[in-house]
Amino acid sequence: MLDKIISGLSAFIITTISALGYGGVVLMMAIESACIPLPSEIIMPFSGYLVASGRFGLNMVAIAGAVGCLLGSYVAYFVGSWGGRRFIERYGRYVLIAEHELEIADHFFARWGSHTVFWSRMLPVVRTFIAFPAGVSRMKLVPFTIYTLLGSYIWCLALAYGGMKLGQHWKDLAPYFHRFDALIAILLIVGGAALIYNRVKGMKSASISAN
Repeated sequence: MLDKIISGLSAFIITTISALGYGGVVLMMAIESACIPLPSEIIMPFSGYLVASGRFGLNMVAIAGAVGCLLGSYVAYFVGSWGGRRFIERYGRYVLIAEHELEIADHFFARWGSHTVFWSRMLPVVRTFIAFPAGVSRMKLVPFTIYTLLGSYIWCLALAYGGMKLGQHWKDLAPYFHRFDALIAILLIVGGAALIYNRVKGMKSASISAN
């Protein structure tokens, strides 16, 4: 089932980039960065293969990918800043998010947001979703833009370079990154479960103490 989905996504990505050129790279990476899990591990290596075939330039491919990442990240950022923040402020307590935790996140992004956004843009899974919490915490837009572009450029350049070197075997690069996807997803699930467990335990302890 998963193989069929990936094959379908690969065909869609290849067709779009082949038809639209650099614009297709921008579009595909924008979709990926708007919290829609379209794998950059397919988009950029295929673009790198087109570099090897002489159709694209390596630096231009990386720039197109980074611009696409930024445009998609703006969508997720502003959704988080407006709708996401209002939703959490109103209904966060129902999903175990306390108001003071939102303030903690605000302070974190105010101090460490630039580093977080930069390094997150080079991590599978995390890179797709980091813009939303940055928006929720209303990280300043200028540093968000700069570090999203920088981190995304490095990520796109590395993947495109790998695809260029592998040539017709560019698809061989994707399975290595999917292993990291699975590992990071497991870590996020475990971390989320631990957070929920501690929150519920704390609420029960507070209830017992109140009684």
